[in-house]
Amino acid sequence: MSCGEAWQDFGLVFTTEIGTPLSPQNLTTRSFYPLLVRAGLPRFRFHDLRHSCATLLLEAGAHPRVVAERLGHSDPGLTLRVYAHATATMQGEATAAMDRVLGA
Repeated sequence: MSCGEAWQDFGLVFTTEIGTPLSPQNLTTRSFYPLLVRAGLPRFRFHDLRHSCATLLLEAGAHPRVVAERLGHSDPGLTLRVYAHATATMQGEATAAMDRVLGA
């Protein structure tokens, strides 16, 4: 409302100050990379957050179909092949499962 007639309604959740779509380059340069520095994290691509999201959800026990839908994939296989990464926790759980199966 403070923009008056300059406001352009695209029906977006995140916009520029006048309602237009955000520029991906501006988002990463002005916001994302500075946030990584403030958090003491190494620089990585904004897109890598999708990989982290998939991996963390799967590690927490979310069903692969649900994770795939959240990422906009119709095939959970794609999600598992491309976006899910094995973590130390997952490896430990697999080792514990094998110990249970073998009666160790």
